[in-house]
Order: sequence, then C-alpha cells, then structure tokens
Amino acid sequence: MRNHSTVTEFILIGLSDDPLVEALLFVLFLGIYVMTVMGNLTMLLVIRADSHLHTPMYFFLSNLSFLDLCFSCVTLPKLLKDLLSEKKTISVEGCLAQVFFVYITAGTEAFLLSMMAYDRYAAICHPLIYGQMMSSQLCVRLVLLSWTLASLNSIVIVLLGVNLDFCGARTIRHYTCELPSLFPLSCSDISIHIDILICIIILHGFGTFLPVFFSYTRIVSAILSISSTTGRSKAFSTCSSHLLAVILFFGSGLIRYLMPTSGSSLDMLSSLQYSAVTPMLNPLIYSLKNMEVKAAVKRAWVKYLQFLLQTKERK
Repeated sequence: MRNHSTVTEFILIGLSDDPLVEALLFVLFLGIYVMTVMGNLTMLLVIRADSHLHTPMYFFLSNLSFLDLCFSCVTLPKLLKDLLSEKKTISVEGCLAQVFFVYITAGTEAFLLSMMAYDRYAAICHPLIYGQMMSSQLCVRLVLLSWTLASLNSIVIVLLGVNLDFCGARTIRHYTCELPSLFPLSCSDISIHIDILICIIILHGFGTFLPVFFSYTRIVSAILSISSTTGRSKAFSTCSSHLLAVILFFGSGLIRYLMPTSGSSLDMLSSLQYSAVTPMLNPLIYSLKNMEVKAAVKRAWVKYLQFLLQTKERK
C-alpha cells in the first residue's frame, strides 16, 4: 500500500447534493434494500424447506439468491449511509475492498447465469437424460468453479488498483468504488491498466455470455420443433425467467464496462441497475413467473398457519 501514502481517502459525489432529493432517494433505496433481503431470504428458505424444489434448477437459483444478497450488501448499506451524511468519504483500503467484493459477487453471478443456461438446455433438449447430465455432484462443482474463477478475476482487478498512484485528485464521480472510476484519479500511467481491464472484461463477459447464447440457440430450435402450442408454451415458460434475468444483468453490465467512464448519469444508472435493481427483481421474476415456486410458497404459508394454530390450541 506504499503507493497510496499521499491520498488516504476518497470523496464520493453520490447521487445528489440536494438534501431533499437525498432524503427521497434514501427512502427509495431503503425500500429496495429491504425488498432485496426479504425476497432473496424467502427464496432461500422456500427452496431449502420444500423437497419438491430439490432439483438442479433450484439449486442454482438458491445460489443466485445468496449472491444477490451479498451483492446488495456490498453497495447499498454504504449508499444509504452516504445519503444521510454531508461528508461522503471512503478510505483507500475500504475502496479497494469494495472493488474486490463487487467484482467477486458480480463475476460469480455471471458464471452462475451461464451455467443455469446450460441447465435449461439440458432440461429442454435432453429431458430423458437430464438427471445424468445434471447430477448433484456436477452442480456443486459448477458452483465452486464459478466462485474460484470469479475470485481469481477479482484478485487480478484489485492488484490493478493497488498498483495505481494517487497523489492529487481524490473525488470519485460515482456513488461507489469501481475500478473504472479510479482511473481518472491516478497520477501514474494507466494505459496498461486499462488494456488489462478491457481484456479481463471481454474474456469474462464473452466467456460467460457465449454459453448462454449457444444454449438458447439450441433451446429456441428445440422449442420451435415442438408441434403443439401447449408444449411450446410450457417449454418456453421453464426458461423465460432465466432469460429475463440474463438480459437485465448482462445488459447493464456491458453498458457500464464497455463504454468510456465519464461519471455521467448513464454510468450511475447502469451500476444501480445491476447492483441494486436486479438483485431485487430476481426473486420477483422467479416467483411470479414460476408455478412451482408459487406452489412452494403456498405450501410453506399453509404449514406456518397450521403451526400457529397448533401453538394457539396448546396454550
């Protein structure tokens, strides 16, 4: 950390400098945070408690809910604190820690969405051997592989930040710490850092998006070959939730990291989309569009009411 001796903390410009707007934004993002935590915790508990959901698809979905919980906890608490504070600062070490956790959670989620696409491909295109293709051991290995690759990716990205020299400007034109926002503050040559980051983003982005693309190419082909309208509708409904989650996550992520960093409203909106809005929407997407999850929630609610009645009768 010797390169950061001149600058010890950064100043975040946040989302607004108007106290009234900040108060309204605080209420908005507090609601988003509460909904995110409650929604993803509910998904985790329902999948864990209901034996009907102990399948590869819901194993991946429970991991997605856990990741969304982690992702929102990396950025939203700090954002909520800053919305109530006049001085929006973060230490250099805290900033780099936030960079690491943002990339490890977002990176793991990208890998996980890619593997969920393969799961949907196996279920729709090879239903007779789906159990063999997606064994429980393979599912666990795929999740562990996601975390491992994302961790390695995050370590490399943080090392890029550690090797930057900060000796003058310390105002980050963003509401959170992300590596592209740190580049304009560096007084050292950042050309090699930008090139490495672009290579990492391209390899990671296309390495996770291409399996999704090829999986859905085969899925669409298989769905179109189904003669009955009911069969097509049922096949499409099994992957529509995942497809919507992929569009929300990859769309905003590509906008954020493939466009030049300018500190504009588009930069912040794209970051808010994948770090705050998408983790809140994922449980809603998978619960509202999935009949099995709806049925599991109803069964859990009935069991809870029965438990309350039994407890009341004992008293």
